[in-house]
Amino acid sequence: MEVYALICATTFAAAVLRGLTGFGFALAAVPALSLFLPPARAVTIAILLQCMVGLRDILSTRGLVMYRTLGIMAIGAVVGTPLGLWGLTQLSPDVMRVVLAVIVAIGLAALLLKIRLPSGPGPAIGAGLTAGVFSGLAAMPGPPAIAYFLGTDTPAKNTRASAMVFFFLTSLMALPGLWLAQNIDVQVFTQALIALPALLVGTWAGGRAFARLGEGGYRLAAIGLLGITAAVTALRGIGGLL
Repeated sequence: MEVYALICATTFAAAVLRGLTGFGFALAAVPALSLFLPPARAVTIAILLQCMVGLRDILSTRGLVMYRTLGIMAIGAVVGTPLGLWGLTQLSPDVMRVVLAVIVAIGLAALLLKIRLPSGPGPAIGAGLTAGVFSGLAAMPGPPAIAYFLGTDTPAKNTRASAMVFFFLTSLMALPGLWLAQNIDVQVFTQALIALPALLVGTWAGGRAFARLGEGGYRLAAIGLLGITAAVTALRGIGGLL
């Protein structure tokens, strides 16, 4: 029962960040869950939860989602996700933790540098491809996707809505690979299902906070989230390798 309580508490905290930024869930949940669960199980729980809540996200944000851009990004993600899933099955838990930290640090660097991307389908496909790799590897499509949206100066409300729906799509893409790799079983599905209410309540709370943020506050929240996650995960992974 202690493990279930930890999963629910972690899910709630990560969901608040998800509701606040639109992309905080896996970035926070997977490294935190991997502190007391194998990283592959943490990734699987995060993906299952994002699939479970995805339809609700589509309905609640449908007026703000950039559907054309998401369609282009999804094409890239279809190619990238199997590559990430292959990496997930090949890496040890501590190496996975280091990889997670590097992934988060990439997103942080993109935000700090305020990278600007040209318009057109090329950058969108590239962002989708990279996000797919990150999704399959660590349930973290966030860094490249958010870097893309912020790099094209997309308003915060559209970035948040589009990111939430995109992460639902990438989670769906990852499910077949997780099933084939035998990462989905009754226990992990039960853990995700029990944590679902915590995800819903946390997302609602984060959404209330987002309504009070301006564009600057949104960026600061994203930078802070990425920085803390990268530091904690890197220390755990490096400590295990030493």
